[in-house]
Amino acid sequence: MSEPSVSVIIPVLNEERFLKQSVQAILNQNYSGQFEIILALGPSKDQTNVIAQELAQDKRIKLVENPSGRTASALNNAIKNSNFDIIVRLDGHAIVDSNYIKNAVKTLVESGADNVGGIMGARGVTKFEKAVAAAMTSPLGVGSASFHTGGSEGPAETVYLGVFKRSALERVGGYDPAFTRAQDWEMNYRIRSTGGTVWFNPDLFVTYRPRPNVFKLAKQYFEYGSWRHEVMRRHPDTRRTKSALRYFAPPLAVALIVIGKILGSIGFVMGNALIWGYIFPLGYLALTLVSSLTLVKRARAGALWLPIVLMTMQMSWGIGFLTSRKKN
Repeated sequence: MSEPSVSVIIPVLNEERFLKQSVQAILNQNYSGQFEIILALGPSKDQTNVIAQELAQDKRIKLVENPSGRTASALNNAIKNSNFDIIVRLDGHAIVDSNYIKNAVKTLVESGADNVGGIMGARGVTKFEKAVAAAMTSPLGVGSASFHTGGSEGPAETVYLGVFKRSALERVGGYDPAFTRAQDWEMNYRIRSTGGTVWFNPDLFVTYRPRPNVFKLAKQYFEYGSWRHEVMRRHPDTRRTKSALRYFAPPLAVALIVIGKILGSIGFVMGNALIWGYIFPLGYLALTLVSSLTLVKRARAGALWLPIVLMTMQMSWGIGFLTSRKKN
């Protein structure tokens, strides 16, 4: 019996480093069913669109435009231009193994879920990227979400990327185009709130390429924090979930560090007990250094970057969360 047909959708923006490798991994799938790949092209500033045009010589690959460059809009446009009832959502820097689609579709059918996904397996190339990868795969870096750190198969709040039933996407109206980050989490929330199931399978592993420098990493995590706050605004009940604690941790750390510095400085100038306020920023620094030591084996050549990476991820998220304004 032939496996069901699938549509692979990929938002693409400034992906010249990995796009060819990402698409080739899909073309090499051990999958008997028919599949198509829809690349939604944003206004890239590198050679991404040239590479995409070359790839589209393969008749299984279709190109669609995404003038806004926003991921949610790209995904919605790709879905609109797709033909099949199972939607595989990937990224232009995500690399899947040869059995990914086969195992994901099997999980989708057997679980009865609306969306299935697995591990966001961060893998770095440079020393900096290796440090980011180590932090991303540890609870010390991004919390204990199963799609980062692993866990048992079963229902989940969200998963990395995902393989969807088209009917589920149509039921909730697709991705919210207002979201520039956290669009997957927000989508999965609406799937669950309308009676659907999101299913985590740790055997579904996708290689993720981290940001290449501290500035892009800071921007990424600042936006994560800002848009995660927006999810809480729009869906207040998400503040009461178990996972909410890890989202509140970075802004709480930022607040304590700022308050501690202010009190400590006042105490230093006035010569009184407020100088103990410095315990918060110094304590955070000490905790970061200890956390870095526990990740040295994972980071290997990038170990020296670990304190900077951890502080960048956590502080950027926290500041983004605290300074987030209501989005239109």
